[in-house]
Amino acid sequence: MKEATADLLAVEESELGGRKPKGPWARGALFGLGVLWSLFQLWATELGTLDPLRLRAVHLAFALALAFLAYPGRRGPKDRIPLLDWALALLGAVGALYVVLDYYGITQLRGGIPSQRDVFMGTLTLLVLFLAAWRVVGPALPIIASAFILYALTGPKGLLPFTLPPWLQLHAGSTWGQLMGQLYTTAEGIWGVPLGVSATFVFLFVLFGALLEKAGAGRFFIQVAYALLGHFRGGPAKAAVVASAMTGVVSGSSVSNVVTTGTFTIPLMRRVGYPAEKAGAVEVASSSNGQLMPPVMGAAAFIMAEFLQIPYSTLILMAAIPAVLAYATLFITVHLEALLLGLKGVPRSELPPLGPILRGGAHYLLPLLYLIYALVGLKLTPERAALNTLFLMLLLLFLQEGYRAWREGRGLGPGLGTGLRLTLEGLEAGARGMVGIALATASAGVIVGIVTMTGIGFGLVDIVERLSGGNLILVLILAQLTSLLLGMGLPTTANYIVMASLVVPVVLSLAEKAGYAVPPVAAHMFVFYFGIMADSTPPVALAAYAASAIARSDFWKTAVQGFLYELRTALLAYMFFFNPKLLLIGVESLGEGVWIFLTALLGMTAFSASLVGFLHKRTTLPERALLLAAALTLVVPGLFTDAIGLGLLLLAYLVQRVRK
Repeated sequence: MKEATADLLAVEESELGGRKPKGPWARGALFGLGVLWSLFQLWATELGTLDPLRLRAVHLAFALALAFLAYPGRRGPKDRIPLLDWALALLGAVGALYVVLDYYGITQLRGGIPSQRDVFMGTLTLLVLFLAAWRVVGPALPIIASAFILYALTGPKGLLPFTLPPWLQLHAGSTWGQLMGQLYTTAEGIWGVPLGVSATFVFLFVLFGALLEKAGAGRFFIQVAYALLGHFRGGPAKAAVVASAMTGVVSGSSVSNVVTTGTFTIPLMRRVGYPAEKAGAVEVASSSNGQLMPPVMGAAAFIMAEFLQIPYSTLILMAAIPAVLAYATLFITVHLEALLLGLKGVPRSELPPLGPILRGGAHYLLPLLYLIYALVGLKLTPERAALNTLFLMLLLLFLQEGYRAWREGRGLGPGLGTGLRLTLEGLEAGARGMVGIALATASAGVIVGIVTMTGIGFGLVDIVERLSGGNLILVLILAQLTSLLLGMGLPTTANYIVMASLVVPVVLSLAEKAGYAVPPVAAHMFVFYFGIMADSTPPVALAAYAASAIARSDFWKTAVQGFLYELRTALLAYMFFFNPKLLLIGVESLGEGVWIFLTALLGMTAFSASLVGFLHKRTTLPERALLLAAALTLVVPGLFTDAIGLGLLLLAYLVQRVRK
C-alpha cells in the first residue's frame, strides 16, 4: 500500500511540477512567483484594458520561469533548483518580456519588419519555449512544431533551398527573419489566439478549481455521490462516475480528476468485488470525460469558442446533451458490469449519512450555480463570469474557515488566518496548474501561425481526399486515428489546436463535397472528443497510469479496459457529427429534443451491452452482434433508422428473456 501511495503522490505532484526545494529562499521564490502570477491575472482581468499582446507576453513569462523552477529535468534534482534552471527561467522571462518592453518599436516603428535584435530575441524565446515544453508536456509538441518550422523554411526563396513535391510545396519558403516576424512580432504565432485564451479565460477557471479544491469541495462531491449511490449494486463504481462528473464541472485535467476522486472510489470498488483493472478503468473513463462536462470543459473548449467565433455560453449549451449522454451511458455500463460480476453494494450502515454532508458542504454549490447563471443567464463574458465567481469563492472560503474556528471556540482570528493560508496555497496551485497549458498553447500557436503562413491545409485536403477516395466515413476514421495518435504525445488542448487548424477544415471541405451540411461546431467537437479519448489510449494513457497506481493493477490491462469503456465516447462523437440535433442545432420542439436524447441513449446502451457482454443476462455472440447493429443503426438520424435500431434492441432483449 505504501508503494501505491508513493506512486500516487508522485503522479499528483508531477501535475504541479514535482519540485520541492529545501532551501527557504528557493522555496519562497517558487511560492511567491506562483502567487504573483495569479494576482497579476486577477488584476489584469479586473482592469480589462491591458493590451492583448502585452498580457500574453507577461503570461508566458511567468509560465516559462515556473517551468524551469518548478519542473525538474529528467535527471534534475527535486530538492533544489540548479543554477542552469535559474538561468533558463531568467532567459525565458526576458525573451517574453522583451515584447512588453519594446512594444512601441515592434508594433509601430518597424511596421512589422523585425530588426536583427527582434530576430535574436525571437530565436531565444522560441528555443527556451521548446525546452520548457519538452520538460513540462513532453517531447511530442516541440518536435511537431519544429517539423512545421522546417516546412516553412523549405522552398526556392526559403532558408532551406530544397523543395517538396508540388502537391505539398504550397509556398515559396521563408527566411529565418521572415519566420521570426510571423511567430514573434505578430499575434499570429506564439502570441496567437491559443495563448490569448490561456491568458484570459482559462487561467481564471483553473484558479477557481484550485481554490474550490483547497476549500474541500472535492471531498464533498465524493461523499455526496458515495452516500447517494454506495448501497446500490456496484455502488462505489456508480459513485465514481457521479463524483467524477461533479469534479469535472470545474476540473480540466483527467489526471487530477483521477487522483482526486480515485483515491476514495477505487479502493471501495475493489472492496465490493471489482477486479483491480476494472476498478481503475472505471475511474479512467469517468475522469477523462470530466473534460466534456460544462461549464468548464478544460482549456480546449475556450479555444474552440474563439475559433468558431461563438459565445462560450452557446458552446456549453451545445455540449451539455452529449456530456450527459456520456456519463449516463458510463453509469449504465458499470451497472451492467456489476450485474455480470454479481456484485453487491456497501451496507447502508457503513455509508456516511447524506444530511450532515449536505449541511457541511452545500455552500460549495453556490459558486458553481452562480457560474452557470452568469454564463447562461446573465450572458457575461467567460472572464467576467469567472472573476465574479472567484470573488464569491474567496468570500465563502473566509466565511467557512471563520465559522469553523468560531464554532470550535478558537475565535475568529485563527479561522481568518487559515482562510488566508488556503487562499495563498490556492493561488500558487492555480498558477502551477497553468504552466503546462500556457506552454502547450504557445507552442501550438507556432503550428497555427505556420499553417496560416504556408497554406499547408490546402495540401492536406488533397492528401486526405486521395487516401479516402472522398468517402466521408474513411475521412472521419483518418481524423479519429490522427487525433488519437497525436493525443498520445500532446495534451488535450494542444491536440485540439493542431486538429482544429489542420484536420477540421479538411473534414468540413470533404463533407461538403460528399453532400453533408455539417455545422462547423460538430466537426470541432468530433476532434475534441477523440483528443480527450487519447488520455485513456495506450501506450501513454496518463490517466490510466494514475489509476493503476491507486488500484495496484497492471498498467496495460487497466489502460486497455479504460479504452474499451471509452469507445462509447467514440460512438457518441459519430452520433452528433451525423445528427447535429444532439448539439441542439435545428431542434424545433421539446418533444423532438427528448426523442433524440432517448434514441441516442438507447443506442449507446445497446453499444455498452454489446461491449460488456450483458443485457438481461450474459450475451451470446449473435446477441452481441444484434446489439452492435442496433447501436450503429441508431447513429444515423431519421425515423426509419430509429425504428430499425429500436427494433433490433427490443429483439435482442426478447431473445434473452426467452433463452434459458
